Amino acid sequence: MKKKICFIINPVSGIGKQKVVEKVVEKYLHPDLFEPKIVYTNAPKHAIAIAAKAAADHYDIVVAVGGDGSVNEVAKSLAGTKTALAIVPAGSGNGLARHLKIPLDLIKAVQLINTGKEIAIDTVHINDELFVNVAGIGFDAHIGWEFAKYGKRGFSSYIKIVFREIRKYKAREYELVMNEKSHFKKAFLISFANGSQWGNNAFIAPTAHVSDGQLKISILKAFKWYNAFAVGYRLFNKTLHKSKLMEVMSTTELLVKQNETKAHIDGEPVEIGKTIHLKVNPGSLLVVVPHGETLLKI
Repeated sequence: MKKKICFIINPVSGIGKQKVVEKVVEKYLHPDLFEPKIVYTNAPKHAIAIAAKAAADHYDIVVAVGGDGSVNEVAKSLAGTKTALAIVPAGSGNGLARHLKIPLDLIKAVQLINTGKEIAIDTVHINDELFVNVAGIGFDAHIGWEFAKYGKRGFSSYIKIVFREIRKYKAREYELVMNEKSHFKKAFLISFANGSQWGNNAFIAPTAHVSDGQLKISILKAFKWYNAFAVGYRLFNKTLHKSKLMEVMSTTELLVKQNETKAHIDGEPVEIGKTIHLKVNPGSLLVVVPHGETLLKI
C-alpha cells in the first residue's frame, strides 16, 4: 500500500528554492511508494493547521518545505503523533536539516524520502510553544527580530545585521533555575539547544543532539567587540564550547528569568515574557533521516 505524504510549501521561505519543488516531487518522488499531496501556505502559522489536519487524516509523512520556521510549524502539530516529519530545506539557515544530515539540494532531499528511515527525536516546550532545534534570548534573539524587519533574506543579510548590531549590544543579567537552585549569569546571549547549530553551520552547541533527552544551555559571556572575530571563528569550526567565553550546562527542565521579553524560537522572533519555562519531551517526534546516520556522534 502506498504511503500518504503531504508536502507543505512555504512560498516565501528563504531564498526561492521552494518554487521548483512541485516539479521535483513529480519527477523524483517514487510513484510506487507514495501518494503525494501538495499544499501551499498562505499566511504565517498556516502550516500548523495543515499539518494537524494531515495527522488527523492519518498521513504517514508530512514534509516541511522551507526553513527552520516552517519546520517548527509542522513539528508543532506532528509531535506526539504517528505521522513523521520530513524536511526539504528551502530556508536561509536550515539548522535542523543540517543537524540531521539532510541534503540541501532539493532533488537529493526528495530522493532521501524514498530511501530514508524514521527515528524519534526530542522536542522542547518553551512556555506555551514548542521547538525542535534552537531557541534563545539575548543577542541572537535581538538579531532574529532585526532580521525579520530587514526585508531581505539570506546569509549575507544576516551577517550584515550582526556586524551592525554587535558593537551596540550589551550583556544582560539572567537567573537560571535548575533543580531548585538558582544560577545568576551575565550573558551576551543564552541559547537553548536541542540541535547543534543555528544554521549555515554556525554551531552554537556542538555537543547537542536531538535524540539524547537533554537540552544544552549555551551561555556566551560578555566580551570586547574585538573578540568577536575569535568567537565567530570558533562558532563555525565547532569549538565555541571550548572557549573561556562560553559556559555550557545540560538539563531536562529549566526556568529562566530575564528583564527583557523577547526571544527567538527556531529562528523566529517572539515575545516570550520575563519568565521562561523549558522542558524536554524525549522521543516525541518522528523524523525521516538518511540511513546509516548515527545522530549521537560528536
